[in-house]
Formats: sequence, C-alpha cells, structure tokens
Amino acid sequence: MTLSIKSGGEARWDAVALGEVMLRFDPEWGRVRTARHFRVSEGGGEYNVARALRKVFNLRTSVVTALVDSEIGHLVEDLMMTGGVDLSHVKWVPHDGIGREARVGYNFVEKGFGPRPALGVSDRAHTAVSQMEPDDVDWHRLFEVEGVRWLHTGGIFAALSDSTAEVALAAMKAAKASGTVVSYDLNYRPSLWKPHGGQRRAVEVNRELAKYVDVMIGNEEDFTAALGFEVEGLDDEISHIDLAGFRTMIEQVVEAFPHFEAVATTLRNAKTAGINDWGAVLFADGTFHESRMREDLEIYDRVGGGDGFATGVIWSFLTGRTAQEAVEIGAAHGALTMSTPGDTSMMTEAEVLRAVAAEGARVVR
Repeated sequence: MTLSIKSGGEARWDAVALGEVMLRFDPEWGRVRTARHFRVSEGGGEYNVARALRKVFNLRTSVVTALVDSEIGHLVEDLMMTGGVDLSHVKWVPHDGIGREARVGYNFVEKGFGPRPALGVSDRAHTAVSQMEPDDVDWHRLFEVEGVRWLHTGGIFAALSDSTAEVALAAMKAAKASGTVVSYDLNYRPSLWKPHGGQRRAVEVNRELAKYVDVMIGNEEDFTAALGFEVEGLDDEISHIDLAGFRTMIEQVVEAFPHFEAVATTLRNAKTAGINDWGAVLFADGTFHESRMREDLEIYDRVGGGDGFATGVIWSFLTGRTAQEAVEIGAAHGALTMSTPGDTSMMTEAEVLRAVAAEGARVVR
C-alpha cells in the first residue's frame, strides 16, 4: 500500500470520527408498532467505527459530534462512555425544555426474520448535530495541536443538513492539510437526502467531498446512488450483483477519482433476513483483493455490519497490514458484528483474527 499514515508518536489520536450519535430503541424480536418495551443503546454510522477501534482493537479514538445538554443527552453520553471513546470534542447545545430547537435523535430498529426484512425507523429531525456549523469545531486544535492519524466520516452525517455537509468538508480539508488520512463511508440513505435535493443532491455533495478522500467505502448500491456510477447486474431485491460488473464500476470510480488510495465495499446477498451471503472487495495499488465469501451466514442483527467492515479495514491499514489482510479482517469483523445485538461491535481483537481463517464455530474452551 502507498497510503502514508502518521506514526502513533506523531498524534494523540489514532482515529477520530465525525458524525451523529443516536439512541437506538430495539424491540428485540418484536415489532416497533406493537412493542411494550425496548432495549436502549447508542449508535451511529461514523461513531460505531471509532467505538470499535477503541473497544475491539484498543486504539486511541475520539468523536466529533453534538448533543443536547439534557437528561436524554447525558444518557447518550453515559452509553458512549462505556465504549471508551474520548468525548472532549462533543459540542453541548443548551436544552430549551421540550426539544423544539434541538434534540437527540432516535432510531427504532427491528431485526427482521425470514421473509420480513430488518426495518429502521428514524426520528431524527432538528437534532443538535444536524445544526452544527463548520466553525463549531476548533479544527486547528484537533488536527495540528493534538494530531490525528485517521479521520472517518460519511454520507449519513453529510446528509443530515446543508450545514453538516459543510462541516464534513471543513473537517476533511483540515485533515488533509495536516497529513491525516481520510476515509468516507457513502452510506446512502434516501430518507435523509429527500428533504434537500434527493439523490441528485447526494451525488453533488458526495462527489465534492470525494476530492478529499483517501479510502472510499460503501456497498454496491452506495456507489450507484451516492456517486452516480452505473453497475451491470445489480438486483435491487436481493442486493446481489455480478462481480465482473462491479469490478468494471470500481475501475470507473478510480478513473474519476485517481487520488483514491483504496476503494472498499461489502457484497451481500440477502436470501432472508437471517441468512445472507457475505463478502467484500478492496481495490488498492491497481489490484482487486477479495475476501472469502461466507455463504449462508446466519445474521442476528444486520445493523452495523458495514461499520464493522470499515473498522477492520481501517485498523488493518493503521497497523501496517496488507490490502488482502485488510479485506479479510474487515469482512470477518463485519460478520461478527452482525452476530450480536445493537449497532456496535462486542468482539475482541483475538476473536476477529481467529474468525479470518475459521471454517466453523466450534466451542472455544
């Protein structure tokens, strides 16, 4: 890999995430519309990566986000504290008493079962983080004084509002100027882009942000919907593509953005909510690297699988591993993340590395 990464001694933080952290409400195996109790946890596409890098792989991580200074905001803080991510760059917004001006976002998630797919119901309008402005963060302090080896953000944060796209741009520019590696997970969400321009606007914003990305991450639909590239063989119903067609699309992506050091994607064939084929591809140094395909993988909770993949790839690069090792470790960690409830990984580094080569799941004694 030609990726140039600062040494651990050059920076206070191995990785920093920029994004929203919400409360997740999980009816477990029930349904949102009939639930009488929920399991509550924290989660967010970008934050999940910083948490796993800290909790699973023991790296030094921080998160840039905003929370309301209310009992609910401090519940999110308390949950985040269990993950070990530094919170010194959290912007606290005054509470108006009822959440009219700013609030914490909620995400209600059904796991799905058999023919019933997983379902996410977001309640996140007017959140504190959606109102962030570029000058709310001291980028000089973060990137120049403290120092950051890797910045991770993505399309969920950029889609929250016009201003969050500007915040992402400011962060990425500051990161690049300081020599920090930037990764971006496209994570296209139609419901988030709909209020301000839809897919057309998503492509415009993501293509602008892509100018400052070193490692671009997404799934097969993300590259078409969020960057505007075409891929032959895409089946919207089962999220399954012809690999040759996908390779052609990635070549188009790299041709359009030749500064990308790596392009990484998960490949999923959702046969049922709980049975998926799962694998990944990483393009780096002009070569495609494929993980082994886990056929008929049993899924407990599919949310967070992509974030688990991104975490494994980032950790691999930060620790000097090869591109092939990165895609295998990323795919293994993504698979393991989907074996437990909630957005965030509950794995250990040893379990991830063991799963890279494991063919079965015999009891560990």
